[in-house]
Amino acid sequence: MQGDKMFKSFRERRVDRATRLKYQETFLSKEDFVFPLFIVSGRRRKESIQSMKNIYRMSVDLAIEEVESLKEKGLKSILIFGVPDKKGVELAYDDEGIVQNAVREIKSAVKDITVITDVCLCSYNPTGHCHVGDNDKTCEILAKVALSHARAGADIVAPSDMMDGRVYYIRKLLDENGFSTPILSYAAKFASNLYGPFREAADSTPAYGDRKSYQMNYANSFEALEEIEEDIKEGALMVMIKPAMSYLDVIHKAKEKFKVPLYAYNVSGEYAMVNYLIDSGLAKEDLIYEILICIKRAGADKIVSYFTPYILEKIDEYQSI
Repeated sequence: MQGDKMFKSFRERRVDRATRLKYQETFLSKEDFVFPLFIVSGRRRKESIQSMKNIYRMSVDLAIEEVESLKEKGLKSILIFGVPDKKGVELAYDDEGIVQNAVREIKSAVKDITVITDVCLCSYNPTGHCHVGDNDKTCEILAKVALSHARAGADIVAPSDMMDGRVYYIRKLLDENGFSTPILSYAAKFASNLYGPFREAADSTPAYGDRKSYQMNYANSFEALEEIEEDIKEGALMVMIKPAMSYLDVIHKAKEKFKVPLYAYNVSGEYAMVNYLIDSGLAKEDLIYEILICIKRAGADKIVSYFTPYILEKIDEYQSI
């Protein structure tokens, strides 16, 4: 009989939307999200990316318009990638380069936006790789790139190359030049198969081989914690785990162990897969919210996501009665 039941009723917490929200443990906030931007040279230039719905390569003037529009909806942070018209590693640390000029213009035009810059060579390197062959030589170049971004006014520099010791090199050169710019290290960036659409967007597909000799083995999680610990020792104030969806266990372990801000990158392949399911009628748009809240639930403090414009628009709808 009903009065004699010996089990706890969980369904009572789920009877309707209002009750489910009352018992909900994890919520998203607009401040959680970082929007990636692919910047190209010129003016009034906007190029579609075939594999990434509603994501574009844009000149900085159009990027400013995009950021201003999203800021009105609650955007707080952006991550800038430069996509040069020609290759050349030296262009990555040119004070008049794409990223450097974009930082100056965005910081001048849009107030109260945190500008994070990706520090890597893949889009500039003719080989498409994140290194120039030698680990330490690459680190020296990456430090010059980070310094040029700091000079331009970047709020945070984010090395994503996965060279050994690059955080040390960057922190040392920044300090020597009087910059206290924080480092957000892609400390656990896995050699994932989910980066394909990004490589189209950033024109960074390797001309030969793959990146498994420097990006992390996707079978390992404890090694990721070693990488994170080392980067923190070298001077990273924040760390990134990339990708996010397939590495929720790593996000959780890192959050349990380290007391630094933890970013997770909801990468291009994840974005493309989810859009495919939705556009094919195999999933509802609710899948976007589900995935983002799972990343937050796992322990991410900030989420870099191409779904940022969508969630800024819809978050209140999802989290209110």
